[in-house]
Amino acid sequence: MISVKRAYEPVAASDGTRLLVERLWPRGLTKEKLHVAEWLKEVGPSTELRKWFSHDPAKWDRFRERYARELDAHPEAWQPIVTLARRGKVTLVYSSHDEEHNNAVALKEYLAGKMRRRRSAAGPRKRK
Repeated sequence: MISVKRAYEPVAASDGTRLLVERLWPRGLTKEKLHVAEWLKEVGPSTELRKWFSHDPAKWDRFRERYARELDAHPEAWQPIVTLARRGKVTLVYSSHDEEHNNAVALKEYLAGKMRRRRSAAGPRKRK
């Protein structure tokens, strides 16, 4: 299971494995306070894309498309997240103020699609 959470929200045991999915470290937070298992810089949107988007909700759909293309080109950046999510709870940590229009939300959606496709390609699961 994959969830998202702002870096400035309190850490909770229910977060599972916390992964920072930003190219930039969140302002004002120490490693101890953020408490992430890994900082996956390469899974964040490119600097060019991040600056173009500038957290403008009007650009959200186009941002998601462009970000998905970047992710498609670098599966090695996101595949570790899928592996961890298959084993347990993963929380994608982000620093944006906008809780609906940010790269972690787009990444979660992208990964959910990848996980669904892989499951359907494997065929139906046998019931016990």
